[in-house]
Amino acid sequence: MFWQPLFLSLKLAFFTTVALLIIAIPLSYWLSKSKSRLKPILEAVVSLPLVLPPTVIGFYFLVMFGQSSSLGSFLSDTIGLELIFSFQGLVFASIIYSMPFMVHPIQAGLSSLPSGLEEASWVLGRSKLQTLLKVLLPNIKASILTGIVLSFAHTVGEFGVVLMIGGNIPGVTEVASIAIYKEVESMNYSMANKYSAILLAFAFIVLFFVYASNRRASKTYWK
Repeated sequence: MFWQPLFLSLKLAFFTTVALLIIAIPLSYWLSKSKSRLKPILEAVVSLPLVLPPTVIGFYFLVMFGQSSSLGSFLSDTIGLELIFSFQGLVFASIIYSMPFMVHPIQAGLSSLPSGLEEASWVLGRSKLQTLLKVLLPNIKASILTGIVLSFAHTVGEFGVVLMIGGNIPGVTEVASIAIYKEVESMNYSMANKYSAILLAFAFIVLFFVYASNRRASKTYWK
């Protein structure tokens, strides 16, 4: 039972990160190239989780997808999809909450590439999709890796959003951060310390890995 919340956190982080990578690549590409008037609006929406309290996101998620809402009832009655107090709900909310941690690094990486690189690819007859997949993305591997690692780590450490949406259902929504909260409420500081120490070590290793990878990538670039 001790390891179950940790495994559930890793599972949540894995599915969230994969979904975010699929969403963030085309979104980041559009944001890095577009001159549309809608761009600042979309950038603000993507960045909202950085400044909004997690409880605000969790509250509106409950309002939108709860059984008392028309959308929540429709999803439940039509396709049997329950987003409140379920693992799939945690994934959906985590995608929204961790979005900037994936989009921002990839967008910054694409924006830093010289425009001539993309134009040269077009001259050689490659389509925009081929240019993105075979030319641009291979040149921002460090940015993509940073987005993946930060999104994964951020999802593992989520608390407010998952507590409001998932509650505390063992084996279903009780992730590591919720397990710490539960153990502290029960005055079981010894168990809370074990969970906290594991997450602390994990966070340090993740950040060390990101900075070390970026340093190697920077040295390779300047060579």
